[in-house]
Amino acid sequence: MKLYIKYMVSLRCKLLVKAELENLGQKKALVELGMVELFDEISRQDLELLKANLLRSGLELLDDKRSILVEKIKSIIIALIHHTDELPKVNYSDYISEKLGYDYTYLANTFSEVKGITIQHFIIMHKIERVKELILYDELSLSEIAYKMHYSSSAHLSNQFKKVTGLTPSFFKHLKEKRNLNLENL
Repeated sequence: MKLYIKYMVSLRCKLLVKAELENLGQKKALVELGMVELFDEISRQDLELLKANLLRSGLELLDDKRSILVEKIKSIIIALIHHTDELPKVNYSDYISEKLGYDYTYLANTFSEVKGITIQHFIIMHKIERVKELILYDELSLSEIAYKMHYSSSAHLSNQFKKVTGLTPSFFKHLKEKRNLNLENL
């Protein structure tokens, strides 16, 4: 049995879900971002208890097919951008469509109707969040970050960064340095 869980986007979430399942006696389960596959039967009562416990932790068990599909799309995007170093060689639309086995137009329309934003906008927002992390780590130059995140140039990355955050990447980095200086003076 597969269960789909909304807001499950990190290792911490996976550990929390595993712990909740173990509390219910579900020892055999495959826990992935946004999805759990149970290998043992689960009673209706235990399923409701799991739903309530997850909700208290900020996670939501999904049962609507459209919401489940949207969560699958989000999980694929988040895993690609935040949890792998290699972005797909094909464009995102082909990759998502291939992974889920649906026409991209259908996926894009469903995503927009449920979330109120486009898949492309969701991808951009997450790419910029990842860029922020990479800037804060201060291990790569802006050109290297642009290459790693598959931007055509550092200028393209800078323009998109400013459009989303209102700041240039260099000013964002400067804010981090200024904050660190202020902390040192305490």
